[in-house]
Amino acid sequence: MSSATTAPPRARTASHAAPNRDSSTKEPTRFGGWLQRLDSPVTSYYVLLSVTVVLVVIGLIMVLSASSVKSLVQTDNATPYVFFRKQLQFAAMGAIAMVIGVRVPPRVWKALAVPILVGSLLLQLLVFTPLGVSVNGNRNWLALGPVTLQPAEFAKIGLILVGATVLTAKRKLLGQLRHVIIPFLFPVAAVTIGLVLLGHDLGTVMVMGGIVAAVLFAAGVPRRMFIYGGALFGALAVTMVVTSPNRLQRFDVWLGKDTNQYGAYRQPLHGRYALADGGWWGLGLGASREKWQWLPEAHNDFIFAILGEELGLPGTLVLLGLFCALALVCYRIVLRSNDTFVRVATAGVMAWIVVQAIINIGAVIGLLPVIGVPLPLVSYGGSSLMTTMFALGMLLSFARKEPGCSEALSAKPSVVRRSLAVLPGRRGRR
Repeated sequence: MSSATTAPPRARTASHAAPNRDSSTKEPTRFGGWLQRLDSPVTSYYVLLSVTVVLVVIGLIMVLSASSVKSLVQTDNATPYVFFRKQLQFAAMGAIAMVIGVRVPPRVWKALAVPILVGSLLLQLLVFTPLGVSVNGNRNWLALGPVTLQPAEFAKIGLILVGATVLTAKRKLLGQLRHVIIPFLFPVAAVTIGLVLLGHDLGTVMVMGGIVAAVLFAAGVPRRMFIYGGALFGALAVTMVVTSPNRLQRFDVWLGKDTNQYGAYRQPLHGRYALADGGWWGLGLGASREKWQWLPEAHNDFIFAILGEELGLPGTLVLLGLFCALALVCYRIVLRSNDTFVRVATAGVMAWIVVQAIINIGAVIGLLPVIGVPLPLVSYGGSSLMTTMFALGMLLSFARKEPGCSEALSAKPSVVRRSLAVLPGRRGRR
């Protein structure tokens, strides 16, 4: 009797306890743990580092694929690795620059602002000497022996750092127009952009315009002032277009007035052919057809078209997602930093990469005219790759200054230490 009367209550208790374990403890714990890890002080650092490394690796793979045919042509079928080897060297130097940038604290970046900008402007002046090289009507390269540099890429970093330093020092006076203009807009930004304009590089000027707008916005400049600045910059861009036959031809191509398949229309046409050939799933890595002397600048400005042709829609979406993640982590650094200089400089670098990516991808898919800027971290080009990695190294140093980040990174053993810890000799000593 007693066993019969006590068994049902135990069964009821078990039946009531099971739903509580399954529905109220497991899922909230997993979701809460994921949110807790996302809010970790090291999230910005590791996400920024991971996205940068992945983009550089994708760029190396796509440069190898897109430039292989051109390398074979230039070397008489000797090797397909000419451009890839150079890009790999640039990536190695960029990695060194990024490691150096990570170790530089914000106060040192402030001290380096003026020297970096002045040095880049002096190099930009050398462009107009016999050392300068013209490419597609733009004179913004320096030929120093076997190395070709684009000083405007270094000027972007100087412009960001000087802008952040000046606007941080004058943040309480930025409601007055004269304090916004002097000295950042004039003479700093005006001289920097003016020297690039003399070389007729409208694409770089547009990216610099985005940088200037971003640092002003992050510094808290009143929005009404952007109306005047936008109108002035737009008038300048229109003047640059109408005074250049080369740019007018590109706009005619974009508007559909020029459809000569053997002229300026060839590049955007075959860029869209590449994306169309890739379809949903792509032709396979290395299987591009357009890189066989059909698409000019396949490894440079139009590398996104080759990526779409070989990797299809998933490849392009992954690349777009990586740039979105890069922008979001930059925004996270801006929100979590208490240093105005860090916030303004981070906004400048974010605008640099995002605006340049939009201009490049927009030209490939036909939403924008072909302006001629590389895809950050992906396109072939030493100056662009090294300076972008250096700037991202600066952002990594800012991410280390988030509350609790430096302590958390110091508490974790490095990859080298963890690797050495598993060696037999070290385990025996331990």
